[in-house]
Amino acid sequence: MPKFRKRPIIVEAFRWTADINQKEDPLWIIDAIKDDIIYVAYEGTPRIFMMIKTLEGTMTAKRGDWIIKGIEGEIYPCKPDIFKKTYELIEE
Repeated sequence: MPKFRKRPIIVEAFRWTADINQKEDPLWIIDAIKDDIIYVAYEGTPRIFMMIKTLEGTMTAKRGDWIIKGIEGEIYPCKPDIFKKTYELIEE
């Protein structure tokens, strides 16, 4: 059976803190909110979620998850442990 390796790709990502003072919100996340691709759901102060509409359905990001913009412009959440195993920083 043939084996395959995933091609190295470069993505943009940031860690979502759900803090109103978060300074690292990229423009693409702000545009996605304006375009109704992303919205924030509140179930009380400690329970805040980022809801992201994807081709696979709506995905939920929790405080501390990474939000990724893929090579086709798609946006999706990633849990911190998976992000750490999958991605490495190439530039600040």
